[in-house]
Amino acid sequence: MRTSEKPAVNAAAGLSGPASRKLPVPPRERKPALAALAVLLILGGALATTLLVLQSGNRISAIRVTQQIGAGQRFSAPAIEEVKIADTGIAFVSWSQRQQVLDSFAAVTILPGTLLTNQMGVRASSELGEGKATVGLSLKPGQMPAGVQQGDRVQVIFVPSRSSQGESRVLAASALVFAVGDKSRTGNSGQITVVVDAPAAPEIVASASSGEIAVAELPGAR
Repeated sequence: MRTSEKPAVNAAAGLSGPASRKLPVPPRERKPALAALAVLLILGGALATTLLVLQSGNRISAIRVTQQIGAGQRFSAPAIEEVKIADTGIAFVSWSQRQQVLDSFAAVTILPGTLLTNQMGVRASSELGEGKATVGLSLKPGQMPAGVQQGDRVQVIFVPSRSSQGESRVLAASALVFAVGDKSRTGNSGQITVVVDAPAAPEIVASASSGEIAVAELPGAR
């Protein structure tokens, strides 16, 4: 009896399949420099975020002006308030220095909402110094424009009545509105106090007492 023998498997034939056509894959190269750079970027981003959070919580006390203050006017308690702001490096006046502020005068006209700096205040007022006088005016409707407020600049004008002789003329070219009283319901009349040159004060007072005074606002002179 013949025994059939299985043909030997050709080793070479076994490599002729699809697996035999795959190219060898080179080992992946590691790049330590790029990995280190990625780590630094991640750490840098985390540090920047931390600094922003810390800075947002680092707030300082400052003084904000709530009412218009004219150049040469003294600061008043109702015209300032305390606010907390982020520390930006700007030398704003601290709320702890408010008493020094109340003892000083505005160097320039300061509008509401302004954060106070040292350059905005002076120890002595050029408006209230020697040679100046404050004059109170009680004005009727039509003698003062609406919206005049403390710190504005106005012209004080002599307006003769029909029975008086003379022509209209300017008595004070640029008077500082030192204070404003309550106005009427129309908002066009009221009492104001102005700072004028002392020599002009007697004529202004005399004209005001006879009702022959009007004021014109000078918005560009603030």
